This record gives sequence, C-alpha cells and structure tokens, in this order.
Amino acid sequence: MDDVYYTYVLKSRDYDYFYKGHCKDLQKRLAQHNAGMTKSIKPFIPFDIVYFEEFKTLEEAIKREKYFKSSRGRKFLNKILDA
Repeated sequence: MDDVYYTYVLKSRDYDYFYKGHCKDLQKRLAQHNAGMTKSIKPFIPFDIVYFEEFKTLEEAIKREKYFKSSRGRKFLNKILDA
C-alpha cells in the first residue's frame, strides 16, 4: 500500500481557535489531540477536523501545513471554511 500523508485543520468546538498540522493517520492524530497529548492546544479541546488534504509524500504535507500557517494560507482557509 502506498504511503499517504495528511495536512489538516482542526477547530475547537468551544473556542474560535484553529490548529493546523500534518500526520500519517488522521483519526489517530485527532484522538491524540483530543486526549490532550499536544500541550499547546490542550486548553482548547475538544477539536473537530474541519479540513484536510491528502499527499503522497511527507515533504508535500509539511509544505502545505506551512502554507496554511502563512498569511495567504490563512486567507485561503478562511474563504473555504467561511470562518
């Protein structure tokens, strides 16, 4: 089976807070975030996945995550998420 990597955007259910990241297993990573395993976002749990993209390489996923964290990337996400 081919490797698949994801770049994802999470939104806190209780706060106007978004988190962007990348991973190999989307559902497992969401569970880790919601279990409080990412210290910096622990106060904002629980999260839902609101957007993701699939990539063939880790490098592509990381590059897209960096884009999402840029000014242009945030504008793109705001437009598609109606945030």
